[in-house]
Amino acid sequence: MNTPLSANTQAILMLTAPLMVPGAPDEAPVLKPREYRRLAQWLHANGTEPAGLLESGGALLGECPGWVESDRLRALLDRGFRMAQALERWQARSIWVVSRADDGYPTALRARLKGDAPALLYGCGPVSLLGRRGLAVVGSREAGDALLQYAADNAALAARAGLCVVSGGAKGVDHAAMNGALEAGGQVTGVLPGGLERAAVNREHRTLLMDERLVLLSLCDPRAGFSVGNAMARNKLVYGLADAALVVDAAAGTGGTWAGAEEELKKGSDRVFVRSTLQSSAGLAALQERGATAWPNPEEPDALQGLFAALGTADVDRPGAGSPGASGTVQETSDSMQLEIFGR
Repeated sequence: MNTPLSANTQAILMLTAPLMVPGAPDEAPVLKPREYRRLAQWLHANGTEPAGLLESGGALLGECPGWVESDRLRALLDRGFRMAQALERWQARSIWVVSRADDGYPTALRARLKGDAPALLYGCGPVSLLGRRGLAVVGSREAGDALLQYAADNAALAARAGLCVVSGGAKGVDHAAMNGALEAGGQVTGVLPGGLERAAVNREHRTLLMDERLVLLSLCDPRAGFSVGNAMARNKLVYGLADAALVVDAAAGTGGTWAGAEEELKKGSDRVFVRSTLQSSAGLAALQERGATAWPNPEEPDALQGLFAALGTADVDRPGAGSPGASGTVQETSDSMQLEIFGR
């Protein structure tokens, strides 16, 4: 994805993105997500878009609501050179950025997250994978071998069923699931809590990215490192991009896996499943009490496709979605390429 940025995306970048360029001084504080949402709502109510702040020659800034200082907005929108430096760095690493104002923004995130859909997404790899039907496989970083194999086996089945596997790129269950899908010849979306730039230039990842078997996605600047806040925030992307989620393991009441599943269940979602074989855990039992469904353990691709059809996911509008092939499935591969651990 190397198309010119729209005027709207340029404005959103300057308003909300830190634009982390080596050696560049700190500038005015960027708008926080809730601040940008309020500004976007105000712009919409006044019949314009973020680009209007640039195209009006600054006149619109004087009309902005009092809760956001016009001087602050002016300073942010005056970062054109810094944005150009950041874009040059990203493009050299094949990193793209898409905003909620763009047609290429994932349809599923718009539909499922609505106003909470992130204003910006950074990524590397084929954008078309973000339009594929997908199974999220998530779980603990400290899972034992049996659970890691369980995650890998279910991800491999999803790959054979023509589904994209979505996960958070952390060690443990996430890592096992993503590698399980790749070893079965499937495609993977890795939602990272930071370190996109480092992951994008990793030699093993580059092969998978160029073969269109992997797309990396992040909410934060490509140069940003890991943070607990970013790790928690990525949960909504994992669940938003996937049509169903399998929680392999979770600690009751604590940790990112629990928080992501609980947040999704609070929305009344019927798309959260928990492992139903091997020894259960207090965390999985608690998620079932909150509305999660026991995973039916399909053994064949047709059975998994039937489960997705019953959830209604086959009818989701996904323009531009990639295709796994004429048969709707992928072939086993002897390729032993594996992902390195993306996150902590």
